[in-house]
Amino acid sequence: MRDITAVAGRNTYITCRVIGYPYYSIKWLKEGMQLPDNHRQVVFENGTLRLTDVQKGADEGTYLCSVLIQPQVSINQTVHVTVKVPPLIQPFDIPSTSVGKLMYIACVVSSGDMPIRITWHKDGQLIVPGSASGVAIETKEFMSSLQISKVTLKHNGNYTCIASNAAATVSWERQLIVTVPPRFTVQPNNQDCIYGKAGVLNCSVEGYPPPKVMWKHAKGVGNPQQYHPVPLTGRIQIMSNGSLLIRHVLEDDRGYYLCQASNGVGSDISKSMILTVKIPAMITSHPNTTMARKGQTKELNCTARGEQPIIIRWERGDTVIDAERNPRYSITINKKGDEVISTLKLNPAERGDSVFFSCHAINSYGEGRGLIQLTVQEPPDPPELEVREVKDRSMNLRWIQRFDGNSIITSYDIEYKNKSDTWDHMYTTRNISPTNNQANIVELHPACVYSIRMYSYNKIGRSLPSKELTISTEEAPPDGPPMEVILTPMTSQSIRVTWRAPKKELQNGVIRGYQIGYRENGPGSNGQYSIVEMKATGDSEVYTLDNLKKYAQYGVVVQAFNRAGTGPSSTEINATTLEDVPSEPPQNVRAISVTSDEAVITWSEPPRLTLHGVLKGYRVVFWSLFPDGEWGEMQNITTTREQVELRGLEKFTNYSVQVLAYTQAGDGVRSNVLYIQTREDLPGPPAGIKAVPSSPNSVVVSWLPPLKPNGVIRKYTIYCSSPGSLQPAPSEYEANPEMLFYRITHLTRGKQYHIWSAAVTTAGRGNISSKVTVEPAGKVPGKILSFGGTVTTPWMKEVRLPCGSVGEPAPTIKWTKDSDDTAIPVTADSQRQILSNGTLVLRSVKAEDSGYYTCTATNTLGFDTIIVNLVVQVPPDQPRLTVSTTSTSSITLAWIPGDNGGSSIRGFVLQYSVDNTEEWRDVFISSSERSFRLDNLRCGTWYKVKLAAKNSVGSGRISEIIEAKTHGREPVFNKDQPLLTHINSTHAGINLQGWTSGGCPITDMMLDFRPKGTWAWQSLKANSTSQLFLSELREATWYELKMKACNSAGCGNQSSQFATTDYDGSTIPPIRSARGEGDDVKKLFSIGSPVILVTLGVALLFIIRKKRKEKRLKRLRDAKSLAEMLISKNNRSIDTPVKGPPQGPRLHIDIPRVQLLIEDKEGIKQIGEDKAAVPVTDTEFSQSVNPQNFCTGVSLHHQALIQNSGPLIDMSDIRPGTNPVSRKKPIDASARTLTSDWRTMGSHGITATESDSYSASLSQDTDKGRNSMVSTESASSTYEELARAYEHAKLEEHLQHAKFTITECFISDSSSDQMTTGTNDPADSMTSLSTPSEPGICRFTASPPKPQDYDRRQNVAVPIPTALIKTDPFFRKQGELHDPCPVVPPREASIRSLTQRAYHTQGRHKTLDPSKQQVLTLGHSGLSSLGASSGTSTLPQRTLTMPSSNTAATASTSSTSSNCNKVGGSRDSLLESSSSALGRLQKQSAGAYSKSYTLV
Repeated sequence: MRDITAVAGRNTYITCRVIGYPYYSIKWLKEGMQLPDNHRQVVFENGTLRLTDVQKGADEGTYLCSVLIQPQVSINQTVHVTVKVPPLIQPFDIPSTSVGKLMYIACVVSSGDMPIRITWHKDGQLIVPGSASGVAIETKEFMSSLQISKVTLKHNGNYTCIASNAAATVSWERQLIVTVPPRFTVQPNNQDCIYGKAGVLNCSVEGYPPPKVMWKHAKGVGNPQQYHPVPLTGRIQIMSNGSLLIRHVLEDDRGYYLCQASNGVGSDISKSMILTVKIPAMITSHPNTTMARKGQTKELNCTARGEQPIIIRWERGDTVIDAERNPRYSITINKKGDEVISTLKLNPAERGDSVFFSCHAINSYGEGRGLIQLTVQEPPDPPELEVREVKDRSMNLRWIQRFDGNSIITSYDIEYKNKSDTWDHMYTTRNISPTNNQANIVELHPACVYSIRMYSYNKIGRSLPSKELTISTEEAPPDGPPMEVILTPMTSQSIRVTWRAPKKELQNGVIRGYQIGYRENGPGSNGQYSIVEMKATGDSEVYTLDNLKKYAQYGVVVQAFNRAGTGPSSTEINATTLEDVPSEPPQNVRAISVTSDEAVITWSEPPRLTLHGVLKGYRVVFWSLFPDGEWGEMQNITTTREQVELRGLEKFTNYSVQVLAYTQAGDGVRSNVLYIQTREDLPGPPAGIKAVPSSPNSVVVSWLPPLKPNGVIRKYTIYCSSPGSLQPAPSEYEANPEMLFYRITHLTRGKQYHIWSAAVTTAGRGNISSKVTVEPAGKVPGKILSFGGTVTTPWMKEVRLPCGSVGEPAPTIKWTKDSDDTAIPVTADSQRQILSNGTLVLRSVKAEDSGYYTCTATNTLGFDTIIVNLVVQVPPDQPRLTVSTTSTSSITLAWIPGDNGGSSIRGFVLQYSVDNTEEWRDVFISSSERSFRLDNLRCGTWYKVKLAAKNSVGSGRISEIIEAKTHGREPVFNKDQPLLTHINSTHAGINLQGWTSGGCPITDMMLDFRPKGTWAWQSLKANSTSQLFLSELREATWYELKMKACNSAGCGNQSSQFATTDYDGSTIPPIRSARGEGDDVKKLFSIGSPVILVTLGVALLFIIRKKRKEKRLKRLRDAKSLAEMLISKNNRSIDTPVKGPPQGPRLHIDIPRVQLLIEDKEGIKQIGEDKAAVPVTDTEFSQSVNPQNFCTGVSLHHQALIQNSGPLIDMSDIRPGTNPVSRKKPIDASARTLTSDWRTMGSHGITATESDSYSASLSQDTDKGRNSMVSTESASSTYEELARAYEHAKLEEHLQHAKFTITECFISDSSSDQMTTGTNDPADSMTSLSTPSEPGICRFTASPPKPQDYDRRQNVAVPIPTALIKTDPFFRKQGELHDPCPVVPPREASIRSLTQRAYHTQGRHKTLDPSKQQVLTLGHSGLSSLGASSGTSTLPQRTLTMPSSNTAATASTSSTSSNCNKVGGSRDSLLESSSSALGRLQKQSAGAYSKSYTLV
């Protein structure tokens, strides 16, 4: 243990820590004696020793801790305790002393371990001895003394002696008090004070303790007789420094004052002084208020006193009165004792003297003022009269009494008369109370002109008459109703109302319009009228009420209104809207009985309120659902009962049943589909049976399931009998329902057998199949057990076509697919596989896999074949959507479904949204519907609508998005109507009825007005049917007014300016701009504002264009992945040869503007790896090119080919992999078709590929498009197929730097329909050259980039053709090859190309191995050699267009011997003959590549 140091007098703890267990006891010993041995020692159970009140002699020493760990075994440890004694200061006190004396303070330490350190502190701060502090300190071993040689006030404070040693630090503190007798620091002196002002009698003392000051006062100016203490009040106070403060000096304050101070030290001190009070000039008497009559003499008196001399001055308001200059005033002064009296005389008193007069008395010590209010009385001024409100038979007047003559108004008189009369025939309203400021004049005549004036009275007399006002009374509401009201129901939701205007004498003004009130008169109606307004058009009116309830009775009233209001309503006339179809289906539709071929369906009537007419009966619609997902023919039964029996149903078949109610108007809503299933019955016969010998004593029988199984097939029974056999009954064999073949053994060789079969369900055994005859044989020719027929499957599924066979020797299986007149062998690849049992497996089938497949089994003894017709179902074609009718709240759509894709259409999905949003709403429509009405739409709003069909495969392509607008437009203010009804000095009436609703109810109306020339607008909201008054306007002020009325179609605005009248009703002139200091600022503002607006407009346009670009690029990026899927679906197998014209689709893209594909060169570069999209601007489309300045190619459009492929047919709705259907569509001059053709020539390979064709239609004028309610915006598939164009161009990165030039143009003749429909008319459809602005076909070609750009991309994969193609001699003529720019008419070229009908197989991109390539050489003789090697296939290309390298952009660099023949066009329009190969190779020999477009 460590040694311990303890402090004497404190407690100490010694711990003996024991680690380990067990131990028996712990003992403490000191000097051999066990502890504790006194009351100050305590040993705790844990072995801790406590020493209380440690003492040095008794407790210092060595302590032993002994721990017994085993009997007779202990361990010991010692610790030495050293005791330190803290210092102890002997108490001392410090006696008080006075300034200048000596002071000695001793601090003695009576005990404690040495060494001891002693220090001194004053007020907590260490004392530093020296002359600055005046303190000396002397310290010895155990004592210290503090010596002050001359005590001063600064030595006051608390002194602390601090002693410290190694044990502790102690201190002792006492206070030193230094006393000082009082003395004056500021002595009192004689002093003057001004009466009424504040005065301070100075007296300041010091001493310690702080002296107490007392003031005494002795009245009088001679020798002071007796001093008395000054009473301390709020007016007199002693300040903190001892001075006496008198806040308001009075005359009684004069006399002797004594300042006396004492603090108990020494004698008291005192000093006296004399206070003299000076009196300033002051007004002692004057009248506060006084009256005078106008024109009479008036005197004003004022008395003053104070120290002399005194000067008196008179003022009128703030102006000093100079009587010498103004003879109307005179001033006289009289002295009376110590007072001065001044008199001001006014002769005569005038109205302007009704002001404050003041007399000012002035001496050396101050100034006094007396305020006199003079009131000059006279008769009042006439009141300012104004018209507050004018009605048809009354008017409200308001007046303001500007000046009452300084006398209370006692009454008013109003006089009025017809303007044409004299005031002798006036009407008077007298003694109007002076508390009123307005009055109503009643019993006036409407539309009459009155003159009005007014008088006011006070006790002095009557005023002059007010300014005469001329007022016209307003029109009155009509007193008669409209006449000859007739109601005519128009539709199920509209009634036409006709009427004539009220009688002329009852109109009370010009009829402005009518209010038509209508309400439903039926159970549950609230009886409240709905009101619509219309503007009057003449004597006879007509209005159609829309959006009414169907087949409901309505009561209609009509009211006429003019500017004054609405007249009485006509007598209510009732009419009923026409019938409509029920809006709810029959209820509780259920099947109460179902057999194998019959079902009984019951239901209950729809709710009465939803019938919308007289119920004529019910129609039950039902159709079957086959196991393959197809729907059967839809049938319907009409009945008047609420039950029907469905007879002749297919057995064990699922049926969907719907019930609808119908009225005279047509069929209502169908009920939810009720699903039923007919019961099982006996099955039909097997659909087919075969029996072939398999050995000398056995045959194999195969069969097809029944066409009508009528239930679940449980087993098949096979019958076998032999003619002439002794067995009367045939042999029976049973087969599992999953097995469709059976081997019959133990037969006799060479013997004939009759074999047939039957199916069995739970209802029993069905009809037997036809009988077949078979004879077992030793050698068996090849036979096929499987059956041919039609196989239907959805696309992208795996299909297995079985072809099981028997024969001896075993036959060989071969599959072929029919293509025109040729059977093409089916070979195995990643998509096709032929199993060992002969089954053909087709994976991910597409529409192009449809067709007739033939399986042939052959051995040395014979062969057998079956033909399977594979039908691949695809999603349905996009429907043709149009708008039939529109109303204010509905749009009726109609459509023609497209091809159903091989599967019946299950329904339609209609999507619509407001034009400026992308929030689409879905509506599901039955497959039988061909029209639909969108209800509850917003009035006057544009909507976007699109439609898609669904079949068992899925949803088809979405139709083109069309736009339609509901009837109605934004409100418009009628220019023939006045904006303001009337104006006075403080009010203006607003004509809200001047707004026409535009067919849509006005929902909001806002008014903003402000005084002209101010900034802040005041805003009001108004009801479109209420009258509005602008109140609390400024009189004689020009105002600016803006009105905005809004409905669902938009907002209309109307602005105007008006001026309030003057108080007398007179108008004010227009504001004329006076030139002033602000003209330069206004001019600068007028110049700078357009500049700022133009800058903001340019910035806004830039932001909008940027956002549109980002949005367009984002949509194209999103479409990229979809395009890859679309391309994969459209790929054709390379090993499937095609004979004849290619049957693939021609894909079109309908987009609003061509720029979407090619306008933004920089934007297209941002699409990632799709860098080959070639930008072309509109100017390059429309540039005028001289036909003589560029080489023309040959575009082939022969009529025979047009019949087969339809080169110019609109196929924007054709799906990938389906055959196009020709549609007759004239070509517009604004429509263009982009047909892309890519070919590349690099250092290591060549490209000769086909490409898909894309068309783009330029958008028409926006207004024209909206008038037809058909949008040019395409559906979402546009962007998917658009992305394909970029995929085709992945390898053509050079083309983003290419320059485009037009290389050929053809215009069409007048028979554009012939060109589009492909008739046999021999007339040329394209006959001459033209500029691109004319309708027809133009082609422009991208010239190669600069030579240095070739070296940047040497490792680009280059496609090549897969086979050599024979060339036509016509294209090998030397003259043509040398002619730089041969012009060949399209029809002639087409006829020439018909001499050779060899079509090349579909090409795919191939990558050449440089080590295996053959050099391609072209001379004037044509094609010499062409090497081809296999490679990896990439995107399909289907257009062969051979643009010449000698284009307008490169004519200067091409030699005259270069080839510029071109055979091009889309795959549907060009004859892909052997001449294509030559043109392609000629182009490749030029060492360049290009991209060609065709504009249609």
